[in-house]
Amino acid sequence: MAASEISSRSSPASDSKSHPATIAAPPLVNDASATAAYEHYLRLPELTKLWSSENFSQWSNESVIKPPLQALEITFRFISLVLADSRPYANHREWKQRLQSLAAHQVELIATLCEEDGGGAPVADLGSCKGLLSRDRSSQEMWKTPDTTSVVSRTSEASLLPRLATWEKSADVASVILFQIESRMQRCPFAFGLGEPNLAGKPTLEYDLVVRPLALHALKRSPGGSKEPRNHEDQAVCTIHQILESWLFAARQLLARIERRIQGKEWAQAARDCWLIERVWKLLSEADDLHMLMDPDDFLHLKSKLVITTDSDAYCFRSAALVQVTSSCKELKQRVPSILGVEADPNGGPRVQGAAMRLFHGRRRGDGDNPGKIDLLQALQAVEVALRRFFFAYRQLVAAVMGSLQASGNRAMFVASESLDPASQLFLEPPYFPSLDAAKTFLGDFWQQQKPKRR
Repeated sequence: MAASEISSRSSPASDSKSHPATIAAPPLVNDASATAAYEHYLRLPELTKLWSSENFSQWSNESVIKPPLQALEITFRFISLVLADSRPYANHREWKQRLQSLAAHQVELIATLCEEDGGGAPVADLGSCKGLLSRDRSSQEMWKTPDTTSVVSRTSEASLLPRLATWEKSADVASVILFQIESRMQRCPFAFGLGEPNLAGKPTLEYDLVVRPLALHALKRSPGGSKEPRNHEDQAVCTIHQILESWLFAARQLLARIERRIQGKEWAQAARDCWLIERVWKLLSEADDLHMLMDPDDFLHLKSKLVITTDSDAYCFRSAALVQVTSSCKELKQRVPSILGVEADPNGGPRVQGAAMRLFHGRRRGDGDNPGKIDLLQALQAVEVALRRFFFAYRQLVAAVMGSLQASGNRAMFVASESLDPASQLFLEPPYFPSLDAAKTFLGDFWQQQKPKRR
């Protein structure tokens, strides 16, 4: 049966028109004073300068790769803070495992970003020095490749990872991270230069110039926070959110690149970026989950000092970057008609849905100008799933960390939808891509109807 025959039984749906829903989409607005306090606490203005500075004019992907690298460096600092925590009730074992996992997933994502690097990254050619060690770099070492070529391996002098590798408490986790870097960067044109083996002898990224670890670690203390000495939860909260904000900055750059690639009909490249956005949402959830490892009494004591209220949603909506990334992800639905090569019906007809079914069901769906389109549409819906999962998990996390009564964790079950907070409304909204949803529904119905005919 042709897709047009299937669509005759379908209901109107359009991704550019409002979909029938029980509730309206919540406005993601954040209180200006709360946002300012949040940014001051995390020292976001100073961090933003580090993320947004363009110091390498030939490096086209600097704004996409540099913030994640800085998030990774902040994670190294987090490991040192956790292992230096002298509280007897701190779960050092679980903290170490979780941070090792978080670092590994960040390395995996950064490596994927580096694989698509367009060139121009500031690197040092390890073979150009002809086996001579520089006097001003004590972190260099020389070794020979199987073809007797002399190679000088250079390690960052400012990053914390090489230092973690020499500290008894952190040597094991640092070793795992270094081998993760070595394995994940196999397909990349350069190495990080953090002490990984770099067996391929690839050029090494000028890590200290790009990441600027000294300037980054100078922002570790949050002004206006708790003045009590050795307040480990204060540092933990600040560090977690600095990691989150670093990745949100990168996500904004990726979303802008997705828009450009869709406009340029670069479907496969746009799909790859959408899959990256989906993985960023999952990474944000993993970082957020670290709040569960904090001591309840110490954290709630800190919460009272930071005046984190729970009468509304959402501490998370104090992040202007999170609000913007969420809105931009939802607005991707506006690109579905152009991807399918049709104009949305102003009357709400099933024009977009029909085009989607023809693409999904067509025998030549991988030919012509179609390659990458299905993958892109799948990736768009994967972004929606990851976004909803993040906010659903966030609501449960807040209830677990602060208490369900204070956090109104189950309020969605007892109050009218219009009085729900934005976090609750986000995962109660109708599908962001109703035409794709309807197309798959009726395509599934078509194949279900075909089952008896096969006997």
